[in-house]
Amino acid sequence: MQTIVGSSVEDYLYSLLPARDSVLTKMEEEAAIRKIPIVGPLVGRFFYQLALVHQPNRIFEMGSAIGYSTIWWARAVGASGEVHYTDGNKKNAEEAERWFNDAGVTGSIKIHVGSAFDILDSTSGLFDIIFCDIDKGDYPAAFRKAIPRLRKGGLLVADNVLWGGRVAESGGGDQWTEAIREFNKLLYSTEGIFSTIIPLRDGLSLSLKL
Repeated sequence: MQTIVGSSVEDYLYSLLPARDSVLTKMEEEAAIRKIPIVGPLVGRFFYQLALVHQPNRIFEMGSAIGYSTIWWARAVGASGEVHYTDGNKKNAEEAERWFNDAGVTGSIKIHVGSAFDILDSTSGLFDIIFCDIDKGDYPAAFRKAIPRLRKGGLLVADNVLWGGRVAESGGGDQWTEAIREFNKLLYSTEGIFSTIIPLRDGLSLSLKL
């Protein structure tokens, strides 16, 4: 996991966290060993709290990997809500389903394999929260896809928007860095949404559809 705060601050924040249950702990261990990108417990707790406050019924994830963030969302929405898991890798989805079973949240999650954009297009209705964590080069397109699919008062949440601090470096960047910069500009220049970037872990953005 990347972080844009100092290591001592990061260590301090992690030292404050209560222990996670065995499922999340095992997922964190697997992610560390296998270098699987997950949001981690600091961000996971933020998602859980955000959902408790916002009280969403429908959440759509663009990019879910092994389903770590999905479990945090699903636990917050409860049995009456639905969380749409998406990943282009069938093996990731199969592994995620096993974690969902272990966590007892399978009933709240709809698993999709394929392009997050195509799945969003084929899934009807508006969403209360859309979470973006796909390939960073696709972030601007994800923004344009997501905003029309949010209800009024809905939230677009995106991970990695500070990209290890590379977005703030002078001069040009690689393709992904430039895509995230474009995404961040869209957050603050698009009418009809109100956005904030939070310097937590690798940077989270939170955009409210007005």
